[in-house]
Amino acid sequence: MENSNQPLLQPLKLGDITLSNRVIMAPMTRSRAVNDKNAPTDYLHAEYYTQRATAGLIITEGSQVSKRAVGYIHTAGIHNDAQVEGWKKVTNKVHQAGGKIFIQLWHVGRISHPDFHGGDLPWAPSAINPNAKVFTPVGQKDTLTPKSMTKEDIEITKLEFVRAAKNAMEAGFDGVEIHSSNGYLFHQFFSDFSNKRDDEYGGSIENRARFFFEVLDAIKEVMPENKIGARFNPSLHGIFGMEITEKTLPTFDYIIEKLDAEYNLAYIHLSEPFTDVTNVPHAETEIAKRYRPKYNGVLMINSAFDQEKGNKIIDEGYADCVAFGKPFISNPDLVGRFAENVELTDWNQDTFYTQGKEGYIDYPAKTRNLIPS
Repeated sequence: MENSNQPLLQPLKLGDITLSNRVIMAPMTRSRAVNDKNAPTDYLHAEYYTQRATAGLIITEGSQVSKRAVGYIHTAGIHNDAQVEGWKKVTNKVHQAGGKIFIQLWHVGRISHPDFHGGDLPWAPSAINPNAKVFTPVGQKDTLTPKSMTKEDIEITKLEFVRAAKNAMEAGFDGVEIHSSNGYLFHQFFSDFSNKRDDEYGGSIENRARFFFEVLDAIKEVMPENKIGARFNPSLHGIFGMEITEKTLPTFDYIIEKLDAEYNLAYIHLSEPFTDVTNVPHAETEIAKRYRPKYNGVLMINSAFDQEKGNKIIDEGYADCVAFGKPFISNPDLVGRFAENVELTDWNQDTFYTQGKEGYIDYPAKTRNLIPS
């Protein structure tokens, strides 16, 4: 296959924008918002994302929709004026470099700690401790049993997502991705393992998916539906207290089939299993292959792909684009390296969540950082 004929390097229509290629920069927490407003900065965040602007699409790190949504130190939110102004600097520079950028809207739910909330418990669908570890302002701590959200809490959270979506548009983003994956708040509602409610938000599949769809419906009232993406992880197992049950795949089947039939999203973003689920009852080991027949819109796939595997899954028709995470950390010119077959630089995991420039904006480009015309 000639370099310019790689499936990864072909353009892709995404809502009302056209991506120059199908190499997507996946959302990754990097913990560089070291200021009292948890705002992105022009000298770190703007530089970091602009260096990677040749990605077909950048999806930012998860950005909390409110103070209540926080579960990690030094993460840049999208709920106050300083954050909006900081993100404006990011989007302006990325757009000047010819890039496209969505922001991931994030609420961690029970994967948090009272240290982030003035002593109050984090919110979740049910009062079930995930028995996980979180990095608080004073170091790593065990999670506690969260507060089961009241209906008023659910309404408050919906409004926070709507406000965050409005802020994202004001900040100049091309769209938003709803983080409904990886054991965070929406995923906690989806799972019968973490959701034991007996009201309209628990029990049946339709009820456990209700919160997500109500938030989605509220967001699409304030921004075009085709500027909204959503991320799901149907085979998450053994992480953040999440386990696969006999109801897991039917729940995601329902959600994705409903999105296909009733919505016109920019894309859905699916993850292949993070852990080995070969011998886990009721698990699906090939997510893209399961959901391609169920979803006719743009399907993005993620998790441990390299250039060869990315080209193959698009060529076979199981996905339309591929999100790359760690390779983008150490290869800001990842698209150029794919185009020119340049060896990738290894990443330094020790600097994933540190503060400052090291391991963030100091990885050099080794190509023209452009796909062939």
